[in-house]
Amino acid sequence: MNADFHYYATYCAAQLAGYSHAESLDIAYSACFVDFCSKTLLSKIKAPLSAATTQLQLELMDARTDAAGLQDITRIWSSFHFLPYNLQARPKRRCSKKYRNKFRLICNPNSALLEETVRLAKGKSLQAAGIAMHVLADTWAHRYFAGTPSLVINNTNAYFYELLPEGEKKITFRHSASAPDDPANSVYTCSLHYNSENSIMNLGHGRAGHLPDYCFARYKYLPAWGGYEEVVKDNPSDYRHAFCQMIEAMKFLRGERETFARDTYDTQAVASRAQWLEKILHKRQLDASADWKAFGESVSGKEIAAFDLDIYQDEYKNAPKERKDSTFLGRFILAALAQKSMVTGHIFRSGSLLAGYPIDSAEGSRGKNRVFGRILNGAKGGGEA
Repeated sequence: MNADFHYYATYCAAQLAGYSHAESLDIAYSACFVDFCSKTLLSKIKAPLSAATTQLQLELMDARTDAAGLQDITRIWSSFHFLPYNLQARPKRRCSKKYRNKFRLICNPNSALLEETVRLAKGKSLQAAGIAMHVLADTWAHRYFAGTPSLVINNTNAYFYELLPEGEKKITFRHSASAPDDPANSVYTCSLHYNSENSIMNLGHGRAGHLPDYCFARYKYLPAWGGYEEVVKDNPSDYRHAFCQMIEAMKFLRGERETFARDTYDTQAVASRAQWLEKILHKRQLDASADWKAFGESVSGKEIAAFDLDIYQDEYKNAPKERKDSTFLGRFILAALAQKSMVTGHIFRSGSLLAGYPIDSAEGSRGKNRVFGRILNGAKGGGEA
């Protein structure tokens, strides 16, 4: 998903879940910040590099693809953007253990890990709630792809069609990163085909371009992991489910719901604005920020400030060491480390080393655990949290 959903739509969902305007902004900012919290940014503000929740394109182009490098990539993308659906899944056909471990990282909504992600944020900071909402939303947008470089899992082929009201239209993919996508003509940018299993070009939905990130997109294609059998992706429906599930999850985080269960959606909260919501979800545009902003301001009656990447960086950078954890980004970092440790731990316990070894972050960003403390200070290697 893009910033239009992670920031503005998350604000809307927080409002409908009962959070105040200020609280909704904090949650929305944190949800959106997940897509910007790179090691480059963390290095700039002298924060622990292990808290990275994304990787910039330049970072990915320079990323190692040996065992340790792949673990670092998988820790980030599986924890925050492609939450695994079933870490005990078994492919239908016979396969190697290496293939099976990658197959188990395929993302889908309503997993046991999603329940744990939401419950992990219960009683924690608004930043933790925002991170959980980012992860939840991405399980819908990024379903059928895995957060690890893999040709045999994430590749697609030329069979790619948009499903439009007037009928099917073959999608044309190009590889010019500077040219904007052209939905009017079904022309989109995707990563280059690279016939190497661990090429960074085969990370996540790169081979499908930004189609999974557009709420209007409906398409069918043949994923490599499915034996190139047809899969239909209906983003308007999936994004509606994501939006209503965020409301349900945040009502649980606020204490209005006693439990959070999979496959549960608060459709009643949006009933009076259902037509408005559908109009946004089906509008063919690359950036729906203005529409989501208007929707949110109609709910709260207050202006939604634009996302500002730099707004909290000086606060963290200039805070004394003993107060860094209480800053806005300090609370985000603690929540990010907890989420990454939780997901990495589950992947490890499934019998896979694709995400490396888990490190317990329960003692916080400056705990007594010497190994974890060294990791938080930016140590590199296969044991990073």
